[in-house]
Amino acid sequence: MTESDMSAQEWNKKGNNECDKGNFSEALSHYTNALKLDEDVDYKGIYYQNRAFTYLKLSKYEKVVEDCNSALKICCNEALLQRCKALEALERFEEAYRDAEMIISSDPNNKRSRRIAERLHKIVQERKESSHSAKVSKMLELAFYVYASEKEREIAMSNLLVLAYDEAGAEEIFKKEGVPKIAQLVKVEKNEEVICSAIRIVGELCKNNISRTESVMKYVGLPWCLEIMNSTSLERVNASQCCLQNILNTYIDMNNKPDSNSNKDLCEAQKEVDTIMSCLLYSITSRTITGPARDAVIKLITHNIHCVTTLNWAKRFVELRGVQRLMEVASEMEEYNSESLLDITSSTRTITSVCLAKIYENVYCDDEKTFINAVDEFIEDKLHSPDIESKVRVVVAITALLLGPLDVGNAVVAKEGILEMILVMAGTDDVLQQTVALECIVASMTKEDKARAIVNQGVDILKKLCQSKDDSVRVRALVRFCKMGSYGDSDVTIRPFADGAAKKLAEACRRLLTNRKKGKKEKNMREWAVKGLSYLTFNAKVKEELVVDLEAIHMMIEIAETGDQSVLFGMLTTLVNLCNAYDEHEPEMIELTKFVKYHFPEESELDDDDDFVERLWALVAANVISVLGDLARTDNQNCKELIARVFNAICNEQTLRKIVVDDGGTEALLSLALDGTVKGKKQASLALVYLALTIRPEVAFPGQIITEVVQPIVNLLKPECSVNENCQTLTALCNLAEVNDSMREHIFKEGVFQKIEGFRYEGDHLLRLASTNLINILILSREVAIQCFEQDDSQVDYLMLLYKDENKDIKFAAAAALVKLTVANKEACKKVFDSNFWLEFLRSLLTNPSSNVQEMGIIFVLSMIRTMEDVAEKLIETDIMELLRALNKNNTVQNKNIKELTSIALEAVAERSSREAFIVMIRWERDVACRLGQLDLLNYLEKKLWVYERTKNVPLNIYSEFGRILTER
Repeated sequence: MTESDMSAQEWNKKGNNECDKGNFSEALSHYTNALKLDEDVDYKGIYYQNRAFTYLKLSKYEKVVEDCNSALKICCNEALLQRCKALEALERFEEAYRDAEMIISSDPNNKRSRRIAERLHKIVQERKESSHSAKVSKMLELAFYVYASEKEREIAMSNLLVLAYDEAGAEEIFKKEGVPKIAQLVKVEKNEEVICSAIRIVGELCKNNISRTESVMKYVGLPWCLEIMNSTSLERVNASQCCLQNILNTYIDMNNKPDSNSNKDLCEAQKEVDTIMSCLLYSITSRTITGPARDAVIKLITHNIHCVTTLNWAKRFVELRGVQRLMEVASEMEEYNSESLLDITSSTRTITSVCLAKIYENVYCDDEKTFINAVDEFIEDKLHSPDIESKVRVVVAITALLLGPLDVGNAVVAKEGILEMILVMAGTDDVLQQTVALECIVASMTKEDKARAIVNQGVDILKKLCQSKDDSVRVRALVRFCKMGSYGDSDVTIRPFADGAAKKLAEACRRLLTNRKKGKKEKNMREWAVKGLSYLTFNAKVKEELVVDLEAIHMMIEIAETGDQSVLFGMLTTLVNLCNAYDEHEPEMIELTKFVKYHFPEESELDDDDDFVERLWALVAANVISVLGDLARTDNQNCKELIARVFNAICNEQTLRKIVVDDGGTEALLSLALDGTVKGKKQASLALVYLALTIRPEVAFPGQIITEVVQPIVNLLKPECSVNENCQTLTALCNLAEVNDSMREHIFKEGVFQKIEGFRYEGDHLLRLASTNLINILILSREVAIQCFEQDDSQVDYLMLLYKDENKDIKFAAAAALVKLTVANKEACKKVFDSNFWLEFLRSLLTNPSSNVQEMGIIFVLSMIRTMEDVAEKLIETDIMELLRALNKNNTVQNKNIKELTSIALEAVAERSSREAFIVMIRWERDVACRLGQLDLLNYLEKKLWVYERTKNVPLNIYSEFGRILTER
């Protein structure tokens, strides 16, 4: 056998023989020849691995890495060890160690790899320590160099923080006395960014390391931690809180693993935890700390109150009058300006409620009475004072209890005189008392059976307060009243509001929104206004007036961007209402819509299609798309769903889709489609479909996004979805599939064929057509066509069945798909030919009035000739040859490809049939020579037969021909 006749496997075998002899240069040449010839992907990986072995023996390490990379792409994992050795030789130790770990993870018993990994690990650690030591020294020197620029010091401190994340780096910082330097720096530093990085470094040094934590606490001490936390800078407070939490975590973890520590160490750890928690408790009511610092202290107590069961800190907290301290904070109000005022934030009361609930939860079984007695003691002490302020503070504190340990709050409200006091406050003309009473009434409505009296009287009070002359009271009452309706209020038979109430309340909300005065009170009322509009915008008249008030729209968005989740939800709900993007069939939406529309009836017919589109344009002009893109990063799943609904409503309007793409909405939609509630992901995916329907995929989904959008779009294909939704999704996938073969293969891998299997026998012809069109486009990729048949050979039967469809478009699409499938896969071609329908199918293609269909018929003939040996004889026995000749001679045919293809087909049939006849004759002569014992003649005929059998296939790549014709068209 000559070398030109050798197969790839034979070259590989020859290379193996040379390797065994130690002739690595010759082996290298043979493996290279094997790689040039072989088309089987699996075998190719073996050849790459074998060649990498020879490169390794020849010390050509870069070549080893290249060939191993190629082998690993074909999942030839044995190449990992060779690459590991080459990388080590190239002194790329970290990469080599990574390969060794991968080998051990897949084969834990591999002793040779384990020895290599241990050696590499030692080298990597030494290099890392050496590298970290130099870097830490350099960064410490720069960070504390007084003459360095501010920017240089910021960068140096930031780099030290990155080094502290790694254990080796943290140890180096600690050894080089980084903690004393940082403690001193924080006292005099003015740059907040440097200070925050320094605090975070201390926190990282203490993380999961008891010895460093003990040293830090002995040197800087707990007072330093609390002192640096006392700031108005939220970033510094958060960094300090995280630092102290790391310290607590380390001590608590030590307590939770007593077997690994001595009793002396355990006692020391418990003592430290006890000291920290005690200091936090006494800091709750400190009048020298800032509001953010107070919030951080209460959060730390909440997160750690259950820690160290041996200390039983929840019980100790109650005994040390911690409940009274929390109640004091909960009763605090920004409206009163007294000397004893504690600095609080807008979140303090909520944080305190959560803390009270956590403590009550931990003492519920054993010390519930002690907790309730502490609450009673605080309330009685306040009520002994005759001034109104004390009574107002009591009601505010009760509201905090109702938002936290609800059972305790309800028990307090039920006490004699408390309910009467709240109702009297609600009936006064004092705005502050009205507001405080309103909040308490609404908080008590969470469980009607626990506070029936206040609920019954509270509804009437809310209705009255909705008509207050003070905007702040009216809006608060409105929000509370509507929120009660969203839970299914039974009182929908009485209409307490006169006509025009919705409009007036909306005007009040807009006034509060556009109030430019600065201050916590004004900010708080703007937030209430946003929540109020979220209910009122069910009214068409309110929508019309709000959407033209750009100042109110911008202010609403600006407030929501501050991060308050409740305000964000209210703003997004308002946008959903403006876009009519809610689902009226959802139970909770039905209840809320019924409630709001009954109490605030429609005052005009301004919610038709034209008005709706105008509102969408107005929102887009207000830059809402960019804003939604930024807000989509929220972790709140419900908010994500609302954002997706607004996006979907905007994308549903074709004229706005290009703007969505230009304003960067695509990336936000993709994130929403991949993460969120079930409804939210569907809404975002539908919006992606709308973009894919009318905008070129490469423009709508630039870069990597074009492949990432496939999964959420494919997931929309469900039998329970409407025909229109499924058709739109299929059309969008068709547009994506038309981009290139890579996209077709990606869509196929997402399981789209399994998704559309249920649409095969759908009664709606549009759905069948859209499904067939998608199949037709996907199998333009030869890889898809091959895998499609291998996964499910019933696709051929299905396509042949579709060809019988009465709809001409479906008929054409099915024929095109069937031809492409059979051209790509010889088994698919055989399956068609084995059916009783093949001749009828072929005749119908060749006699079809459409020249495009005729062309596919000719290509199908060529495919059969190439695939099956005896097809030429069968074709000659039918009228197919006459049909081919007729098409070849027909001068009226305008499709140029038809004459070219028919000539090729006729020649192929003649060539195949004559060659087969000649082979039959040679076989007969060979048998005669054998019987007569004519050995020379027999050998001659055997060689001649071997030659003709080796060259019997028609030398024509039909799939390439078909691709060329499609490209030309």
